Amino acid sequence: MDKIPSFSKNHDTLSVGLHKSMEMHGVTTWDLRFKKPNAGDYVSPKALHTVEHLLATVLRNSSEKDNVIYFGPMGCRTGFYLLTVNLDRTEVLKLLKESCAVALELNEIPGNKREECGNYLEHDLEDAKREIAAYSEILRKII
Repeated sequence: MDKIPSFSKNHDTLSVGLHKSMEMHGVTTWDLRFKKPNAGDYVSPKALHTVEHLLATVLRNSSEKDNVIYFGPMGCRTGFYLLTVNLDRTEVLKLLKESCAVALELNEIPGNKREECGNYLEHDLEDAKREIAAYSEILRKII
């Protein structure tokens, strides 16, 4: 089998931040790296799940909602993938900064009822907000 593109990158050289991962069929995959790979610090499963609910909801309700295809976690628990169309890096960075700010204001987890989520008991709003706040600081430093 061919190695998929994300496994072809040397993860020891990846840093936290926002990285354009790839573009295919008009869809751009953005690597939202919350944690440095293989450094021993990972997003907890509960926070990962909650960040997904918070940011997926905010992004899909944003002014750019028609350009957001997907938002979801990396299995390695070091970040998330955002798939977009028609947005350049500057626009994605602005969108993420705005979306993180909105997510930090939420006091409830969207889609957190049994009938709305396949693992509704595995959430941690406080830890998720801590992770989003830390990522917001990373984004703030990006020009």
